[in-house]
Amino acid sequence: MSQVSANCPSCGAPVQFRWSSAVETVCSFCHSILVRTDLDLRKVGQVADLPPDPSPITLWTEGTYRGKTFQVLGRIIYEWEGGGWNEWHIVFSDGSSGWLSDAQLQYAVSFLVTAPSSLPAAGAVTRGHQFEFNQVTYEVATITRASYKGVEGELPFPFYGKSNMLFADLRTAGRPFGTLDYSDPTPALYLGEWVEFEELQLRNLKQFEGWAAA
Repeated sequence: MSQVSANCPSCGAPVQFRWSSAVETVCSFCHSILVRTDLDLRKVGQVADLPPDPSPITLWTEGTYRGKTFQVLGRIIYEWEGGGWNEWHIVFSDGSSGWLSDAQLQYAVSFLVTAPSSLPAAGAVTRGHQFEFNQVTYEVATITRASYKGVEGELPFPFYGKSNMLFADLRTAGRPFGTLDYSDPTPALYLGEWVEFEELQLRNLKQFEGWAAA
């Protein structure tokens, strides 16, 4: 991964982008949320203290998915009435990127797909509704309203300060899954699959007291 360096416009500290395509990052010194246009950095917000996180995954965790190695470079934290979850931004050795969802010991890898020209509007999505994408039939299993709780690391798009976001989880009888994301005015579609923790061959995991991660 090629790296790009700049300086934080808030505190002047050096800011290094490990992934050259990153659009947003967080200054590790003053916790400013920075959005990048070429090498110009603009402060758009401030990260508050992040909530406690029981996940063993952390920034710079490395792993393997379908024979390709990746590194965790960013995170979006969501909260909903039933708890919270992490969306880890993972960048592969070939420069492509995706997402590793981490919620209540369930893990899934997904990728933004070129959306069909007419994804359903948020108000038209109901539980049990079926869609076909890439010749796979998905059913809306849950509809979740969530709020942003924080970010860290590098992201492929600007993301901060959002609330009352809607997500529709798409399930199948097997491993494939998807998400209709209505956090922006234009809906987005992510498709991927459920994975077992051991499949990812994760390294550089967070250390917990009384338990040594691999």
